[in-house]
Amino acid sequence: MAYILLVDPDEVACKAMKGILARGNHRFVAVENASEAWDFIHRNVKVDLVFVEMALEGDGGIGFIQRLKADACLKLLPVVVYTGKGDRDSVKRVLSLHVQNFLIKPYHDDAIFAEISKSVINPWRQQHFEEEKSFCQMMGLTPDALHKMLETLSAALTVAQTTLKKWAAMRAIQLACDELAILIAKAEEAGAWGVVEYLKQLSETAREANWTEFEQNLDRLEFAERLIFRHLNASLIPDDFLSSQELNAESEAKNRAVWSNAAAEKRCPVIGWPQLEREIEALAGCPVIDSAAATFQMTANGHPTSLNPLMDLVDRDPGLAAQMLIVSNKLKNAGSDRLSAIEDPRMAVGLLGEIRLAAQARALVTAEERMMLAPPLSSWSHFWMFQLGTARIARYTCHYLELTDLESPSYTAGLLHDLGKLLLLRLHPFAFQAILTHARQNEITLSAAERHFLGVTTHEMAAHFAEKHGLPRRFANVMRWVESPEQATEDVELVAIVSLAHALCRNNHVGFCGDASQNQATPLEETPEWRVLRGSVFPSFDLKKFEAKVQGECRQLKHELHGRLGKYSVA
Repeated sequence: MAYILLVDPDEVACKAMKGILARGNHRFVAVENASEAWDFIHRNVKVDLVFVEMALEGDGGIGFIQRLKADACLKLLPVVVYTGKGDRDSVKRVLSLHVQNFLIKPYHDDAIFAEISKSVINPWRQQHFEEEKSFCQMMGLTPDALHKMLETLSAALTVAQTTLKKWAAMRAIQLACDELAILIAKAEEAGAWGVVEYLKQLSETAREANWTEFEQNLDRLEFAERLIFRHLNASLIPDDFLSSQELNAESEAKNRAVWSNAAAEKRCPVIGWPQLEREIEALAGCPVIDSAAATFQMTANGHPTSLNPLMDLVDRDPGLAAQMLIVSNKLKNAGSDRLSAIEDPRMAVGLLGEIRLAAQARALVTAEERMMLAPPLSSWSHFWMFQLGTARIARYTCHYLELTDLESPSYTAGLLHDLGKLLLLRLHPFAFQAILTHARQNEITLSAAERHFLGVTTHEMAAHFAEKHGLPRRFANVMRWVESPEQATEDVELVAIVSLAHALCRNNHVGFCGDASQNQATPLEETPEWRVLRGSVFPSFDLKKFEAKVQGECRQLKHELHGRLGKYSVA
């Protein structure tokens, strides 16, 4: 776990960073300007890394970095500068300040995690102190004795603040220098070299009788105390880094308990279909995971020279894909052409254009990714991986079976088929943990557990949402019948293909859908999916060869997606 400070007035950038850091289990605090950042760092020395937007108000990011690097106690604090535009002169100027790196927005998850890794391998705070084991051996000290010396130094710094203020008021150069010499000796004995350097700087200021600067820098004594305290209490999480949810943990715990205790208290279903129906219809759009929404916002607002980056984002995120299809079809139906629905998310992005996309980016309905982090869940990334995997395998199946007309819609249908989980995450986030736990404990399907708690399945929720919010009809049909393809009365082949891809991804562990794999499942030729598709292939079709091919594709896909796990919203 790392503690990150983001200095950026852009709310969108902060949301994007928050989503990225949540996946890495890092702590995050954002401030809008250099002044707030300076105060925060001195209030709370436990900051592992600072991300700074170069184009800050006032002195800007460069002025803030220069101030940090001039401070004896803070010059080692890692800083990563980023901006939307980076010309060569700006990059050279920033790098000359010995920052850790310079990034261009929108940034890739990998780049962020790489910078965090650099900062925590050898934390800057530890560099201000001798390595404990070797220092104790060299000085003939026990760790307890060294800790006692550091605590004594800390106490002496507290007392010295009052004394040094007195000598400064009296303009007593020698008395101030003598006091500082005692502190320097104590710091050297304890191996606190960062404190030593700061005290020597302060002593030099007194020797030069620069009393204005001397008095201004006296507050660094308090910071030096904090530096020692954090060194001695490295595992302590400061309040400044606690999230609002953690600060309101009691309220959140009560909400979670409503769901977790419902089954035992025989209060199921907890809400029921009538209420869910009203909530679904009241949604302003399809929910999008907050980090994915922030990435889309950042890209859309960056005046892209090409829409391809936005197309790529939409093409692999179910929430974004659904929302773009909803908006583009509403726009299309408002015109004269009402004959055919837009079914391709990439086409939807092209139809909307830069201006409309920027407006849509600001209006996205978000769901909190962090709600997927509680046990026994893993994260939204695993659910995303399953949905993208289903999309890819569905398209591959169409290609292999030479159902060329279904290749494109099968991909989108696979991406959207489990949309109901996003809806539930937005409407009732604490239901996830309870439903999944109940399914596992009672060895029942996730759909059965959903029906127990909700009176309806998330697939049924998704189908209702699709119908009410204007998603293409065939996608609603897939959502409704994906778990019972033999009951489909429309789009039968498409439903069967997505259902087959769903089962293949589940059994080959491509992501996680909530249900356990069925490695000993019914042979493929006996499944309802294949009974539907059997009529679409030649009599000589080699089913065993197809099974082997698609399993190999699943293995390859799993390897690929595992490499991208945790960065689904940014590629």
